[in-house]
Order: sequence, then C-alpha cells, then structure tokens
Amino acid sequence: MMSLAARLLLLVAVAAAAARCAAMAATAHHHKGLRVHLTHVDAHGNYSRLQLLQRAARRSHHRMSRLVARATGAAVPAVSTSKKAAASPGGVGDLQVPVHAGNGEFLMDLAIGTPALSYAAIVDTGSDLVWTQCKPCVECFKQSTPVFDPSKSSTYAAVPCSSDLCSDLPTSTCASAASNKCGYTYTYGDSSSTQGVLATETFTLGDSSKLPGVAFGCGDTNEGDGFSQGAGLVGLGRGPLSLVSQLGLDKFSYCLTSLDDGAGKSPLLLGGSVADISESKATAPVQSTPLVKNPIQPSFYYVTLTGLTVGSTRIALPASAFAIQDDGTGGVIVDSGTSITYLEVEGYRALKKAFVAQMSLPVADGSETGLDLCFRAPAKGVDEVKVPKLVFHFDGGADLDLPAENYMVLDSGSGALCLTVAASRGLSIIGNFQQQNFQFVYDVAGDTLSFAPVQCAKL
Repeated sequence: MMSLAARLLLLVAVAAAAARCAAMAATAHHHKGLRVHLTHVDAHGNYSRLQLLQRAARRSHHRMSRLVARATGAAVPAVSTSKKAAASPGGVGDLQVPVHAGNGEFLMDLAIGTPALSYAAIVDTGSDLVWTQCKPCVECFKQSTPVFDPSKSSTYAAVPCSSDLCSDLPTSTCASAASNKCGYTYTYGDSSSTQGVLATETFTLGDSSKLPGVAFGCGDTNEGDGFSQGAGLVGLGRGPLSLVSQLGLDKFSYCLTSLDDGAGKSPLLLGGSVADISESKATAPVQSTPLVKNPIQPSFYYVTLTGLTVGSTRIALPASAFAIQDDGTGGVIVDSGTSITYLEVEGYRALKKAFVAQMSLPVADGSETGLDLCFRAPAKGVDEVKVPKLVFHFDGGADLDLPAENYMVLDSGSGALCLTVAASRGLSIIGNFQQQNFQFVYDVAGDTLSFAPVQCAKL
C-alpha cells in the first residue's frame, strides 16, 4: 500500500504536470501566426550547383546511415545496387514557429531561460529529445551563440529521478542519492550523442511566445558531426519527450521551399487551426494516408508505401518490400531532415531500371555529385528533355505525384541530370527533396499524414 507521503508526492507531481501543461496551452494560445524566413545552410556559402548537390548528398548519406543504424541496432555497410549485391487535440493552441534550414536539415530559432538566451537548434522529426549545450562543458562542439548557463536562469529546474519525465528517457541515471538529478544519455545511431541532466525551463518561440516548464536535456558532454550548425536539437518525433508531445499538439505541418530558393520562407506550423492545408493555396487536391506506429521505433513517422510508378510503368513489388518487420526493421518514414529519398534495395533497383529504360539519355557517372543514377544531358535544349513521371502510392489511395524538379536535378557545370533517390537496407526514407513545395500535415491525434502541392514561399 502506498504511504501517505508517497501519495502526497504523487499528487504534487500530477498537479505540477497539469499546471505546466495548462500554462503552456494558455500562453501558446495567446500567440498565433508567427512567421520568420527560412535560410538554407548553404544559401550564403557561394557554392556552385555541383557543390550544393555534393553537400546535400553527403549530409543525406550520413543521416540515412544514422537512422538505419537506429532502426537495425547495428552499423550499416554501404549499399551496392549492382546485381552482385544483393496526443490530446488542441492542447496547446496554435503557433507558427520560425525555421531556417541548416546542416542539410532545418534550424528553429528560439530562446531559453530567464532572461532568455537566443539560439538556433536543429529540428528533427526523427527523434524526441529537446536539448542544448550547457555550462560547465565537459565536451562541447563549437557553436555561434553563447552556451546556456543554467546558473544564470531563474526558471531552470533539474528534473528529479522520481519524475515521469525521467522514466520517459530511453537511458537515465542518477548520479547520487543526494543530488537526485535525472542524468541522461541520448544517442543517434552513430557516434553522435548528448549527455547531461534533464531539466525544465521556459522556452520562448517566435515573437515572445513563452512556454514554461518544457523538459529538455542540458548537455555538458556532446559529440557528433551532425550538430555543428546549431546549438542543440528540437525533437518533433512521436515520443513523450518531443516538443510535439510536451505541447499536446493535435497537428503540426511544414512547407519547405526548394534548395535553389535561398530567399524562400518555410513555416513550421504548430496547432490544428494553422496546420491544416488551405484549399485555396493548394494547386491539387489534398491527399491523406494513415500514419503507422512501430512499437520498436516509436519516434518515427511511418507510412505504408504500396507501390511506385515511373512514367508508364507501375512497378509491381511484394507487400513485404516496404513493410515493417517483426524485429522493427523495414518500413517507410517521412523525414524532414534527409534530403534524398532512400528505398529498400529491391524497390530501388526496380525504380532505377524503369528510369534507365524510359530516359532518352545515356547513363552518366554520378559519383562526382554523390548520387547513384545520372544521365548525360544534351549541351543544348536541356529544358526540352522529357523526364518520366514519378509517383509514390500510399495506403488509402494517396498519391505523391511529383514534379520533375522534386526528383531530378541538373548540374549545368558537368551536364549531369541526376535522380535524387538512392538505395538503403533496413529502412526507407521519403526525403525533403521530394517534399519541397508540398505542405505536409502530421495529424498526430488522428494518425494521418496529409499533403498537397503549395507554393511554400507564398504560404
């Protein structure tokens, strides 16, 4: 039987959690329609078209390997494609949060603490934890903004080991009974990781939309090549510690401008009334497909890919080709942070074969771009080259019917016309090249993903 003291502690914890959620909902509801420009990480780097492709491909390959490693629990070898290789609805009100692209993925501008310290954090739909680097640093990577010092914030509070927030971590420790601070270690599938103390703090989004009591990792030991563009990470995954879950969002959406549109605007829209697609701004009917849960990989947003069409060819594949396996591997996720789309090798080979058969151009060496399948574009009249249509078919009859610029990219310097799709094993990923100028709505309350073509710079 629970003691009186234990029951009182439980009641206090429940009341505190309820008050925190109510406070976040109330303050968030007060601020709507916030919008800030998106800036691609390479927008001001004076890179050539080839360099942009190379950098995007390099980042995508690294991220794909990391996500696959998480899904399979093992390091992933390079994939050969040759024949020899085998939450509560409406809980937070509505926000539109500024994002700008970074590290091949995206950065969210926010501030933390009281007084608030501004920084930019990588936005990740493939993970949950919200974290930033904290003083005193044991091992920290360089960042452009000051490292957060919890001792200078009046709203910082370490999370006790007895908290449900602590138990929500995949790995937690208590340094000592005296400190009773919830320590965490969060890894990303490769050598990238963050380690420190789980705490709560006031986060400021957009134009001073203050959210008190957000649980975050205050990391004093952080390492990995993928974090250097920001000062931490904001997880938008499906787990209990993600920003989406903590704010009780029913929906969120984003609309990503193309790689070439350095001056474009890409809003991240949080909350049901702003997240939905406006029929007046969509240039085609809204498509919807169920979101699928994988209990072994609960953070990812899975969808069911039922088929592919290239030009006039509907590619016939067994249902198992893209299915989630009993061990948690396989399946197809929609990811904002991977530029290239990756398909299980069986599906990719069929896709590649169909493109080679239907393109009227000779195959070219794509190794310089970092992409697998390229064609030699003509020196003149490249705008008149006919590219086979590419359509992804999803459960529920949803078709992601892509314009050519969402899957074929031209490097005018080398004359290579390349497909931004590659092969993987253990996990398939719908990347952000394919998502550009589509608004994607994640209905986390209704387990539905919806999308429609929208001019994101005009949204």
